[in-house]
Amino acid sequence: MRNLTLPLTLLLALALPGQAAQARPAPDQLMDTRLLQRTDMDYRFSRLLIDSADGQRHYQLWIGRPNAAPPKNGFPVLWMLDGNAAIGALDADLLRDLARGKAPLLVAIGYQTPLRIERTARIYDYTPNRPGLTVQTDPLSGLPSGGADVFLDLLRERMRPAVAAKAPINLQEQILWGHSYGGLLVLHALLTRPGEFARYAAASPSLWWADIHPGADFKQRMNGHKADLLLMRGTAEPANPRGPSGPSDGEPDRLIRQLAGELSDIPGLEVEYQTFDGMSHGETLPASLRRVLQNF
Repeated sequence: MRNLTLPLTLLLALALPGQAAQARPAPDQLMDTRLLQRTDMDYRFSRLLIDSADGQRHYQLWIGRPNAAPPKNGFPVLWMLDGNAAIGALDADLLRDLARGKAPLLVAIGYQTPLRIERTARIYDYTPNRPGLTVQTDPLSGLPSGGADVFLDLLRERMRPAVAAKAPINLQEQILWGHSYGGLLVLHALLTRPGEFARYAAASPSLWWADIHPGADFKQRMNGHKADLLLMRGTAEPANPRGPSGPSDGEPDRLIRQLAGELSDIPGLEVEYQTFDGMSHGETLPASLRRVLQNF
């Protein structure tokens, strides 16, 4: 397992251009759509609308396609959770650099709302079912939870084919990125279906929410598969959202370091753990996404 810490000077370059990301965005903060309105970039974006099977959640997928012919085997794909927020972490310079490199297809899985974060739907979609509980609810908000497998099935069975109908994709070069509850979902996806993606990028995963450990059957699931896992975390983040941050928090990164160590022992799984010096939970979202894109 590799451990990396990025210094503050480099992290400033990873943050949003011209401004720092808010540590705790207001719940009514609007999605930044300025990038989507531009027509002078190396990528062009289209929108795809999909509803959940039960009709309760409504998704908008922003598909960023490079202005170039697809590779012979199709585009590599980066699937970005919290897509409304992820779009705001992109900029024209980053897209230009991507287009000059491997030029992946970008798929931002957002929700049909003008808001940057749709709390109710993401809480359900990004959290695993907790065994033994009759009622599945989020301990912070009391909102319904436990829909992670339903969401991942939707991604595989409906979202992926719908995206492939719009652009040829390489099923062997798929990355799943998520932050916070999204990072929790990325880890759940790795542990329960390790062959779905080639790389998993979990930023500031909400490890306080559920007992996330590779079970005895995970080695069997990994048998014959190879995958990369990138774990990321800001050093100014608390261990849980209700706790303090900073030196008084003891070892706020204990759970993620422990998980990285456990997963490093799994044959076929390459694990890297990277910290962002001085960054808060909210600041880690854009920094982690740009880290993934700049190392595509």
